[in-house]
Amino acid sequence: MSVYAPPQGKVSYIHTDPDLIVIDKPAELLSVPGRGPEKADCAISRVQADHPEALTVHRLDMSTSGLLVFARSKEAQRRLAIQFEKGVIAKSYIADVWGAPVPGSGLIDLPLGQDWPNRPRQKVDHDAGKPSQTQYETSGTHAHGARLALTPLTGRTHQLRLHLAAIGHPILGDDIYAHAEALTAKPRLHLHALRLELIHPTRNERLRFESACPF
Repeated sequence: MSVYAPPQGKVSYIHTDPDLIVIDKPAELLSVPGRGPEKADCAISRVQADHPEALTVHRLDMSTSGLLVFARSKEAQRRLAIQFEKGVIAKSYIADVWGAPVPGSGLIDLPLGQDWPNRPRQKVDHDAGKPSQTQYETSGTHAHGARLALTPLTGRTHQLRLHLAAIGHPILGDDIYAHAEALTAKPRLHLHALRLELIHPTRNERLRFESACPF
């Protein structure tokens, strides 16, 4: 299990305006509350401490760090949610993985579905899984393998983590899908939401946000 703990208290704001908020979520912080009082601390509760009107638009896995978007009205939330559903919003991630994929770039196209007996795990499911695609490109190397730029073309639960594990290159520090060596290689999941592009919900202009990789 990860020994990393998120910083307490405030969140790091990337952007705020009358319609939306973008933060840099630390790893091991929930996006929304979990079950029980010990899981009440989360990104939305921290943002609402400063902006009570903030509404959830999408989520990042607890162990994933990086860009997370909130709306400041129901109408902005609706418009942003439509962009996520229709794939209008472009997302880029960075990950350190075990080993180096061959070829160095390509498309992972594996259908994913719930692994009900082993929740919250997901699984590759060729019979009932939903279509899932991830583009990857090697951007560098490290002692344990490769650093990859990832572009999810779909938005399935644990998609990046499971897709990379399924092709034999789990993300370092992944406490769900990595083998023992990859898990213990790093104290946290080495997956970060690096860039995000969206259309402003009221001004109709294209915005691009970036968050420095913390690992």
